[in-house]
Amino acid sequence: MKTYSISEVAKELNLTPYTLRYYDKEGLMPFVERTPSGTRLFKESDIGALKIIECLKSTGMPIKEIKHFIDWCSEGDSTLQQRYDMFMERKATVEAQMEELKKTMEVIDHKCLYYQTALDAGTEDIHKIDKVGISITN
Repeated sequence: MKTYSISEVAKELNLTPYTLRYYDKEGLMPFVERTPSGTRLFKESDIGALKIIECLKSTGMPIKEIKHFIDWCSEGDSTLQQRYDMFMERKATVEAQMEELKKTMEVIDHKCLYYQTALDAGTEDIHKIDKVGISITN
């Protein structure tokens, strides 16, 4: 079975070795084996688990909650419901974030069109509103 060094895993996941050591210190990597001298040996399955950790982190989940998930995984089938519920909660969180980003993108698209129109006309006066975007014709 092929193993990877902390540097190889960090490069693969676009993380720093420091981040991986921090995750280990926080108890997020109980699955990673070590040599007698303490060097971490990562397997493909460890890299997969780290990808899940990174995914959860990208949703805004705190390290402490990710640790609960890792602990549940270690406990086996008796925690399947908790893990399912956690992922459903994360899904709802991400869906809400996507809706907020969609609204943000709508504003940005509007302002891009606003400025493109002004550039094409050579003046912002074409819009007859102030520079913040409030109508001044009222």
